[in-house]
Amino acid sequence: MEIIYQPYIDPEYECLIERIYPPWVCIDNDTCKDCTLVKVDSANKHGILLEMVQVLTDLDLVISKSYISSDGGWFMDVFHVTDQLGNKITDESIILYIQQALCAKRGVIAKEARICLGKEVAPGAKDLALEMTTKDRPGLMSEISAVLVELGCNITAAVAWTHSTRAASIFYVEDGLNGGPITDPIRLANVQEQLENVIEAHHVEGEKRSVRLTNPAVGRTHTERRLHQLMYGDDDYEMCRGCDGGDKGHKKGCDRTHVSIESCKEKGYWIVNVRSRDRPKLLFDTVCALTDLEYVVSHALVSSRGTMADQEYFVRHKDGYTLNAESERQKLTLCLVAAIERRISEGLRLDLCAKNRMGLLSDITRVFRESGLSISRVDVGTHGERAVGSIYVTDASGHDVNLNTLELVTKEIGGSAIAVHKSQKWAAHGSSSRTSQRVPNTRVENEGKPRSSFGSLVWAQLERLSRSFGPIRS
Repeated sequence: MEIIYQPYIDPEYECLIERIYPPWVCIDNDTCKDCTLVKVDSANKHGILLEMVQVLTDLDLVISKSYISSDGGWFMDVFHVTDQLGNKITDESIILYIQQALCAKRGVIAKEARICLGKEVAPGAKDLALEMTTKDRPGLMSEISAVLVELGCNITAAVAWTHSTRAASIFYVEDGLNGGPITDPIRLANVQEQLENVIEAHHVEGEKRSVRLTNPAVGRTHTERRLHQLMYGDDDYEMCRGCDGGDKGHKKGCDRTHVSIESCKEKGYWIVNVRSRDRPKLLFDTVCALTDLEYVVSHALVSSRGTMADQEYFVRHKDGYTLNAESERQKLTLCLVAAIERRISEGLRLDLCAKNRMGLLSDITRVFRESGLSISRVDVGTHGERAVGSIYVTDASGHDVNLNTLELVTKEIGGSAIAVHKSQKWAAHGSSSRTSQRVPNTRVENEGKPRSSFGSLVWAQLERLSRSFGPIRS
């Protein structure tokens, strides 16, 4: 194992640097005619890149390009972003939220800044979280939500992913009778026991499964990042296989996920190249995997070309060493493929918008189960008095839903409550639940052109853009 020696920096010194030089954020709508530039200059720390990307993706913004440099004690990044329709970011509440969220060290985000796009972007962590991992099977969501209703729990939000025959879900619940968090330890123990019974009902000996209750807490891990962690802990990546065949010509015409890792010994980095179909939240998922595996991104260049996206990262481990063992390289490759593919949802997307009530999700998923439909992904929450979100469904064999069955299901649930998602631009390729209708400006023919190397492009861009970063003010 090759060790890269680095000086010891006392944690208190790092905090002092952050207080003296807090993050500096610039929202630039003048430089580019077709996107907004979000420029960030800050003292560097592990995980800061993920924090920046998380803020932007929580607003459903589309990141089309990014230049990243964080080697040493300083972090400098430029994001090219638009809204879901491909427009620049001009809403003052969104701009205020970005500035305050990226400079969170300066103080608490104002309430008016948290209300963007008609919803609260950073809701309070007031609800009990129920985290579950198990083998995927038809009817699972219906059984879980039905048990919660029987136990007097009101589901305020539910997110679930399925991947490689595994399922991970997080339910946020409150007391269905009195509202507010559930605090009675006897009742909490009963909830966990009943959920464990549901999870264990169809398990065979030796299969992984887990049920975990997390009490309300400030600073709770981001929900989608937590889903990645749950599925990684469930070893779903072991069954992943990105596309590893063919020559360069094959790679240009293939829309599967390609991951290659090469050594850069003179700089002590590993160069990670990822090519995959472009979709919303792709950058978040990739950076999330690298961060949770404790890799530090020193430099990176991310861009989209037509329907495809290219990501190049210069990384080393948080402890300073690079990957030497083939097993480490293989694990990182599989984990990146898994992180990209977990959010890819097979099936038909149905959009939910109905008056919220206790038992709503239980009733909807019961209709799916009784109609022979299987749920591949769920992202449902509450906005005021409305329940909104999306649910992806297939038939019991994982194939497309029969139109006659779909018509009967929507009629029974209520046509005004749930409907087929109209735009399939991203969903047709199994992408994010946040559908983007942005039309790429780059023509697909450009994919065949040679891609500029990291050294010749990112440094030139960073050098040019860094001139517009003003002096950091306290």
